[in-house]
Amino acid sequence: MRKAAAYLDSASSEPLHPAARETLSAAYERGYADPRRLHGPGRDARLLLDNARAVVAECLGVRADEVTFTPSGTDAVHRGLLGLRRTGAVGHASVAHTAVEHSSVVHAATWAGAAREIPVDRLGRVDPAAVPADAGVVAVQSANHEVGTLQPVANLHTAAPLFVDACASMGRLPLPGGWAALAGSAHKWGGPAGVGVLVVRKGTRWVNPFPGDDRIDERTCGFENVPAALAAAAALRAVVEKREEVNARQFALVERIREAAALIPDVEVVGDPVERLPHLVTFSCLYVDGEALVTELDKRGYGVASGSACTASTLTPSRVLEAMGVLTHGNVRVSLTRDTTEEDVDGFLAALPEVVRDLRAQVGL
Repeated sequence: MRKAAAYLDSASSEPLHPAARETLSAAYERGYADPRRLHGPGRDARLLLDNARAVVAECLGVRADEVTFTPSGTDAVHRGLLGLRRTGAVGHASVAHTAVEHSSVVHAATWAGAAREIPVDRLGRVDPAAVPADAGVVAVQSANHEVGTLQPVANLHTAAPLFVDACASMGRLPLPGGWAALAGSAHKWGGPAGVGVLVVRKGTRWVNPFPGDDRIDERTCGFENVPAALAAAAALRAVVEKREEVNARQFALVERIREAAALIPDVEVVGDPVERLPHLVTFSCLYVDGEALVTELDKRGYGVASGSACTASTLTPSRVLEAMGVLTHGNVRVSLTRDTTEEDVDGFLAALPEVVRDLRAQVGL
């Protein structure tokens, strides 16, 4: 009999937070109109949008007029990074990014024809001394989406404007310092999908890199999803209020997974063991296909990701793990939700070595 599902892939998307669900239902009653219109429904929508922006700003420790809601985290990344590059001070200079950045950053830099890669160490961390002094923009994530390693953003001290992809950590950890613009994604903290957050520091030189429209805020595009933005703000506030408690519990559970996985023969646990996201762990299993691991664990009721293993479509290993110089074969990423229990972890740790053993046996090992 299939076990009741234990979802262990919050790094892809956290389940909708109850605060978001309650807010979303109510907000659709008042937030349907165009917040740029002067009639009553439009003013209501504007009030809700301004409230959402104020709540997000308070939770992040920034100014409300620095916050913009975008259609997705990817859109926020593209706008934030390319908008810094388009300024007069930057011109057509290069975008230097770490070798372990999310694909949205890499694609944006490549699309601009200006990508330069900064190497990382075996933990996936960039050396501040390796950041080029002549870069036009520097892009360094707050935490790695795949292995959870925190980056020394506050210690970079680059003369170029610094863009930070904070999608993996926003809400879970306080923002680092030293950035000019950063991006987040609501579904990563339990808000609805389709809401990105772009924050551009007051006084930062930023130019819209894409065609504009008649919106007052040049950093956004089109008609904001006001109810979703308000629900994202409600979820963020709820998460921030309890993050110390949740982080401590998740950190301890992930530590158990790290230790247990390391005891399985020919398994390498990757990423920093201490300076990391509290809810995420990645390990690689020699002689086992990552997709097969995900499939067999799913059959036993555990939903995990093979965030960097070979895929059926490309058959290419993880760019992130390759840059770190660690084992790329048979990769599994486990990321806990706010509701993951000790029992969920106990069951997963009982199933994992059995699945690895059975899959290796199938190939005669």
